[in-house]
Amino acid sequence: MRGIVQACAGLAAAGVLLASGTTLGNAAGAIAVGACAAFGYSIDYKMIPAARTAALAKCANGQCKVVGIMQRACGAFAIDGHNTCGPHGYAIAPQLGQAENLALQYCYKYGGHDCVIRAFACDAKG
Repeated sequence: MRGIVQACAGLAAAGVLLASGTTLGNAAGAIAVGACAAFGYSIDYKMIPAARTAALAKCANGQCKVVGIMQRACGAFAIDGHNTCGPHGYAIAPQLGQAENLALQYCYKYGGHDCVIRAFACDAKG
């Protein structure tokens, strides 16, 4: 999907963890997004690959990609409420409020005019 927002530098670190299959403790979750507000998420998996697979399986349109890994953290996905196939944002942060605020900021930054939180999740003690 064109225009996927790069939410924060923390996602780059999460990508490294995703690629290595490393886990921190016993909690792993993931957020996947796709076209036109499609999303999937998973929480409380023991291993990152399983969390990733579960998030992709829950994403409605089948053309989704994992955009963030949650390990004792929260994730949020925001869309433009009047243009669900348009701008969006996502973020992973230590606390839910931070993740939601960042996701909304990125949605507006990339052209959204009526951004709302579409989905959120916290893994373990995030």
